[in-house]
Amino acid sequence: MNHKNPDAWRNSVSLVKIIYKLAERMPESERFGLTHQMKKAAVSIPSNIAEGAARDSDQELIHFLYYSLGSAAELETQLIISQELRFLCIPDDVDDYMQKTKKVILGLIRYIKSKKRR
Repeated sequence: MNHKNPDAWRNSVSLVKIIYKLAERMPESERFGLTHQMKKAAVSIPSNIAEGAARDSDQELIHFLYYSLGSAAELETQLIISQELRFLCIPDDVDDYMQKTKKVILGLIRYIKSKKRR
């Protein structure tokens, strides 16, 4: 599988760009704390999709897709914390994009699993 083709990878790369722009609004005091963690989690999403796509089996791909979902959950939590601490005001469209990205990754997992059953 070419990692650049799935919507999951493309959506998650777009999400990284959104998060980097949001991170610019974070206080300087969080540069090596929460801001770093948010960027790291965001970059981990498409990176794990790419790594899984480079593996030999669908099972390994699914494994890395689940890592991507875990990173998405981490990022979502970090965004909530940033908002709770009043560092950021997260626009609704960012949350919508986050949910869409997770949904597309889950859809890809389901598709790959259904292929195995045929």
